[in-house]
Amino acid sequence: MLARRRGSHMVMSKAGVAVNLTVPDHRELDAGLLRGLIRDSGLSVDEFLALLG
Repeated sequence: MLARRRGSHMVMSKAGVAVNLTVPDHRELDAGLLRGLIRDSGLSVDEFLALLG
């Protein structure tokens, strides 16, 4: 869920989870940044790819 937006960053939150995820709203993300965001979200790369469809 999008909790708030500030400039070119979105702060995502999930009920029951104490940690927020700050995601840059850019057209492309560096591979290391994307992998870190996936890890911080608690997903595996395979789970993330499955959610993309």
